[in-house]
Amino acid sequence: MRLADAYPVIVTARLAACRDFYTRWLGFQILFEASWFVYLASAGEPARGVAFMAPDHPSQPPGPERFSGEGVFLTFQVEDARAEFERLRAAGAPIAYELRDEPWGQRRFALRDPAGTWLDVVEQIEPAPGFWDPYVRG
Repeated sequence: MRLADAYPVIVTARLAACRDFYTRWLGFQILFEASWFVYLASAGEPARGVAFMAPDHPSQPPGPERFSGEGVFLTFQVEDARAEFERLRAAGAPIAYELRDEPWGQRRFALRDPAGTWLDVVEQIEPAPGFWDPYVRG
């Protein structure tokens, strides 16, 4: 399969709130917007997309129910998680998980969008010595 693009579509009735959250706090741009669908893309190259779809539109594929906020998260890898955390905190963004360095080698914090999606903002750092030893097969 040769993909032209790939992005998650989150089924939610909170389209405007999600649009506003991603454009205000994360700098996403609106690529397409209708009463039933919003498609957003991040700044930078390559741009990364995320979309939100109303739960009652007839074009929704069979099977996806309204998103409950459980069992999925989006990871946004950044160059400087501390700077992003400080910028968002100073602007009043709703931080769901405070900035910390994790022993497996990530500096991270998190937000939760209006649809309930957990947004894991990470920077790759050196893991604690020996952390990965029990997990690596030799």
